[in-house]
Amino acid sequence: MNKLTRRRFLIASGVTAAGALAGGATQVDWAHLMSAAQQTPLDPHAGVLVVVTLYGGNDGLNTVVPASDPNYQNARPELAYKPEEVLDLGDGLGLNPGLKGLKGLWDNHELAIVRGVGYPKPDHSHFRSMAIWQTASPDTAVPTGWLGRWLDSSGDDPLRALSVEPVLPPMLAGAQTAAASMPVGGLSLPKGALGKAFQGLGAAQPGEGYWQAKVARSVTDLYHAEQVLGAAVHPSAKTGQRQAALAAQLDVVAGLIEAGVPTRAYSVSLGGFDTHADERGTQQRLLTELDGALTPFVQRLGRTDRGKQAVVLVYSEFGRRVAANASEGTDHGTAGPVFVLGNGVRGGFHGAEPGLTDLDDGDLKQTTDFRDVYATLLEQVLGTDAGRVLPGYTGRLEGLLA
Repeated sequence: MNKLTRRRFLIASGVTAAGALAGGATQVDWAHLMSAAQQTPLDPHAGVLVVVTLYGGNDGLNTVVPASDPNYQNARPELAYKPEEVLDLGDGLGLNPGLKGLKGLWDNHELAIVRGVGYPKPDHSHFRSMAIWQTASPDTAVPTGWLGRWLDSSGDDPLRALSVEPVLPPMLAGAQTAAASMPVGGLSLPKGALGKAFQGLGAAQPGEGYWQAKVARSVTDLYHAEQVLGAAVHPSAKTGQRQAALAAQLDVVAGLIEAGVPTRAYSVSLGGFDTHADERGTQQRLLTELDGALTPFVQRLGRTDRGKQAVVLVYSEFGRRVAANASEGTDHGTAGPVFVLGNGVRGGFHGAEPGLTDLDDGDLKQTTDFRDVYATLLEQVLGTDAGRVLPGYTGRLEGLLA
């Protein structure tokens, strides 16, 4: 989904709380975040949630593939993967061949796959389905996102949640508070002799006043940000614009977690998964891109105390229909797998695999309610009563986190 389409989604979603659509979100920069890390650093034992949205409706059956099931092969004669092509997970399932890094995380028990995730009375509309996922309200339209309501319930500091996407997603808009926003972009600071002289401006001086000291400190913070965030600040042209965008988002998040920025929830995204035609090549390329960004991100998180407290959620607004269409693609479907990754995850399968012979008008039947996943992450990662965000909902996904 491109930037324009994301904006169309924002307008169509009905989530307008906290002025999110009118630019009401707090815009922050590197210096602001580094200053926050010094003044109110993240508790090294506090959980951090990183939400990865795959816009467009990722085909779950060709992501976690039942390649040995003849019903799968018969439904997709040209689109199906053969058993020898997928990365074996057991239980007759295998990962898409583009997810080699995630297979390594699976083997290391750092990848949980929640199967058959969806919501009651599924809707095939991108806008309605994504609005349901982002508001966590499948029955009635509400003007707040699920993490926005978490923000409302736990204080008014927008830095507790941060979007590094081009557009603030509705999930981060509360009734009183919207998350902070810092779209990934360039940061160009002087180098060489000029750079050293510029850095010298950040040195403390005897007798300087409060505001002089604050301005000087901001110079030091900028250079510290560039050092911490590294290549994320200057994406390499060799990687291509799309890969740089995704990898840069996650590199920024990793750097901010390591720096101790007091943010507890982050949002990043990748679009393009609306594969109505020529799906196999397109989806495998996108999943390879996802894998190439997620795998080093999770590995990097595992090397620091703060990073080990982070959990990554990967979801899409719906899966695809079981049968391929006439264009070697798939149309909008319902349930699909959700990935949860990190050091504290109990790796393996969670939830029942939807059957391919017991369909709902050609669609997979939901076996896990997406709110089970949200409630579990709210309580075990963000440390909040899920009832304050999901009123009246009591479902939980037992055993997802160690």
